[in-house]
Amino acid sequence: MSDDFHKPALFGGFEFESFVGGEDPAKVIRIAHESAHALLHRARSSGDPEIVDRLVHYTDEHGLDALAELWARSASNTLPGALWRIYLVRLLIHQDPAGVSLLFQRGAEVLSTIDPVVVGAPTPAGPDEITELADRILRGVFDGDFALALDRAAAFCRVTAAGATSVADDQDAASPDRATELTTRALRLTTTANELSVCARLARSDGLD
Repeated sequence: MSDDFHKPALFGGFEFESFVGGEDPAKVIRIAHESAHALLHRARSSGDPEIVDRLVHYTDEHGLDALAELWARSASNTLPGALWRIYLVRLLIHQDPAGVSLLFQRGAEVLSTIDPVVVGAPTPAGPDEITELADRILRGVFDGDFALALDRAAAFCRVTAAGATSVADDQDAASPDRATELTTRALRLTTTANELSVCARLARSDGLD
């Protein structure tokens, strides 16, 4: 990060403190934790739906770069790490709702776990429904049951990973490159799901810092 970097305001009347020399790992960690706690507290204590809307749609206008400066290097089992992964899941859905909905539908068909129910997506879940689901999950972080929102995001990742694995098996002979791409995606989604599940357990015991 450059020395003249300044944090953007996430919504009117609230700004993260600026810092200089972000190469200091301890300072980066402190800023990540303080900003995550401040953002969550502001959203939950305000009771203002407009603030929640701005937070949900923040990356639509500003991209992930500003949040990456704050949270991307945080450990996966921390509050900033959890928020970072939730925003990444939303971005994945919004970038390709048609493709993601296809994988999600396949995953819901092949899985015998409770994950499709935990996600709370309608059946069938087309591109519009999947996009709305992404926003509802993120909204739950700011004005609902935080641990449940993390569980829902984790379940979504597991269902989509199962779908990606299943489609990869279909594509293995005809399109091995596509199959490899889908397998890699499934592994990443599974990792994210496991990380979010850990965060949900920590959140329930007030151990997510």
